[in-house]
Amino acid sequence: MMDNIWWSLPLTLVVFYAARALSQRLKMPLLNPLLVSMAIIIPFLLFTGIPYQRYFQGSKILNDFLQPAVVALAFPLYEQIHQIRARWKSIITVCFIGSLTAMISGGAIALWMGATPEIVASILPKSVTTPIAMATAESIGGIPTISAVCVIFVGIFGAIFGHSIFNLMRINTKSARGLAMGSASHALGTARSVELDYQEGAFSSLALVICGIITSLLAPLLFPLLLHLFA
Repeated sequence: MMDNIWWSLPLTLVVFYAARALSQRLKMPLLNPLLVSMAIIIPFLLFTGIPYQRYFQGSKILNDFLQPAVVALAFPLYEQIHQIRARWKSIITVCFIGSLTAMISGGAIALWMGATPEIVASILPKSVTTPIAMATAESIGGIPTISAVCVIFVGIFGAIFGHSIFNLMRINTKSARGLAMGSASHALGTARSVELDYQEGAFSSLALVICGIITSLLAPLLFPLLLHLFA
């Protein structure tokens, strides 16, 4: 069985949908479907000695659907276009501040803890979706694979704790919650927002796109400035 890769895709789908059903039934933020799936599949691969590259090859079709899935987030935007047109200045401002905060905080903390410039460049674009983060990190001398890990960690953290933090801070406005989630936790946070509220998901997907653009444009300028100020 382990010499073939036909089982990779069914295994991934079964584990994910089982984790999703468990999450919906128990309503516990820590039971995020992606986190639970990782907690099951990673030990399975380690225990069986199956190389990740071989596992990935068998389920590559899921990765190929990533970009169409991101594009599909444009549909909620279209349905909220009237609100976006009326508040576009505030939206751009929030996304700009959110992008700067995410990059400066991550980069400054990494430098303060003694990270090398290469690691800092990998951490800098942590709050945007994976393809943009990897490309941005590579353009400024970072390691794309480390960026991908940081993106996943930040996304899971936001998806699990984001709405609890909103409730604790009494942030109830759907647009504010959506913009904050999309700015900080990219696609994973957006997916969580879509599950809870359609309008919140629309603003989160909007922030996801805008912050991706802002980060890719500002990271090459901000990175050397951070090195100069904090290194």
